[in-house]
Amino acid sequence: MSALTAALEGWDYAGRIAEIKARMHIAQAQCGRAGAGVQLLVATKTWDADAAVAVVSAGGRLVGESRMQELAEKGDALRKAGARVHVIGQLQRNKAAIAVEHATSVQTVDSMKLAERLSRLCVEAERELDVMIQVNVSGEESKAGVDPDQALTLASNVQALPALTVTGFMTIGLNSRDEERVRAGYRRLREIRDAALIHSESGSLPLTDAWHLSMGMSRDLEWAIAEGSTMVRVGSAVMGSRPGP
Repeated sequence: MSALTAALEGWDYAGRIAEIKARMHIAQAQCGRAGAGVQLLVATKTWDADAAVAVVSAGGRLVGESRMQELAEKGDALRKAGARVHVIGQLQRNKAAIAVEHATSVQTVDSMKLAERLSRLCVEAERELDVMIQVNVSGEESKAGVDPDQALTLASNVQALPALTVTGFMTIGLNSRDEERVRAGYRRLREIRDAALIHSESGSLPLTDAWHLSMGMSRDLEWAIAEGSTMVRVGSAVMGSRPGP
């Protein structure tokens, strides 16, 4: 569905964003985090540039892209619209140049090889790039991410690379309706983040900027916020049903 079709059907991006933010505010208040400032990232995968720009214009300035071919097509339009673009899909090293050209952050760094590639490209482009370490807290083989036990070491090594700043940790939650099991994974990510900050204060790890927790989607954002999320990623609840595969 293009932005024009959405408009003709009365699709209300601003209203959808307001609804999600209301859920987020309620969730923060209910878990004692009122005023925590949890951010909303709108996932625009499979949507064309017109639709992505429309949601930015409606207030969704933080957007997430998963496919680098799409980001290459939409990147210039999103930049002109004032969007901050985060890569939230698995990133292959041979597509890293697209991320460096168009994104403000890559949330899915899960290996030194990828980080080193991003660092080299950023040095060549004379730019800085924020990154997050993707952690597989669920243990599901279908999900990308470094093992939780290796997350701190990877984060420290990535932070030592030129032109990259580790701003936090990201995960995709367990695909389950079992609240405790899902929250246990999010809790594990928070513990990793907290350990990074504690070690940073002691001087043993250079991760003073790694405070973000990108976790939670529309189905479980309340659980993620209760466990400390600073950023939730929402797609169809704002954009509507996906127009493609």
